[in-house]
Amino acid sequence: MRSGGARRTAVATVALGSLLATLSACGGPSGPGADAGASNPAGGAGGSSATADPARIPGVGDRLQRRIPADSRQVVAVYGDGKDSADSTVVLYTRQGSAWHRAGSWPAHNGAKGWTTDHHENDRRSPVGVFSLSDAGGVLPDPDPAPGTGLPYTRSVAFAAPRWWAKSHWHDFDYVIAIDYNRVEGTAPNDPTRPEGASKGGGIWLHMDHGSGTSACVSLPKPAMEHLLRTLDPERRPVVVMGDRARLSA
Repeated sequence: MRSGGARRTAVATVALGSLLATLSACGGPSGPGADAGASNPAGGAGGSSATADPARIPGVGDRLQRRIPADSRQVVAVYGDGKDSADSTVVLYTRQGSAWHRAGSWPAHNGAKGWTTDHHENDRRSPVGVFSLSDAGGVLPDPDPAPGTGLPYTRSVAFAAPRWWAKSHWHDFDYVIAIDYNRVEGTAPNDPTRPEGASKGGGIWLHMDHGSGTSACVSLPKPAMEHLLRTLDPERRPVVVMGDRARLSA
């Protein structure tokens, strides 16, 4: 049975300048459906619901594997096609006992210029690493049918993409899940606070896909975002493990 803290449903009041600073990492022009049986991103999970080594996330080496919290029971793994590629695959793993099981797989996009282990504002690369997932929001209502469960959700028109962006980007932030890189956990995803300083970037989210690379975020089809928002549970300590395949496996 899933349970979680009270949700934030009030409309956020965010100044336009701060909002645009937050969106700069995710949105702006930069260049389709869920499939739980999609490609085998790690080369070892095959078509089985369990991983080859059930105690490990496939394709993730010891360095990043050790950074997954011992009490985490949900992992969103982002397998980038290459260091300089904007294409990736997202796989949701859930842990039952000591075994990880694949619970969904979707095509995705990451930073337009690929991946980096030293992310900086406007480098158009997604950061490699393990980050918690603690807050969500968007323009649309929370798709979770059980209010009061799942990630805290802030619904606000302040998430809407500027209408001077290309029309293909207008729905990028209908749903977002904050990746806890250089942000304060427990705040709305569009909170502009950057604990490590503005130069390290921030405002990095899982959000709706527009068919091409992002400024640093990871974008997924709408059914994937809806599934994650219905499934991720703060009591299960969800994290994202993300990077290009070579650095994930190192």
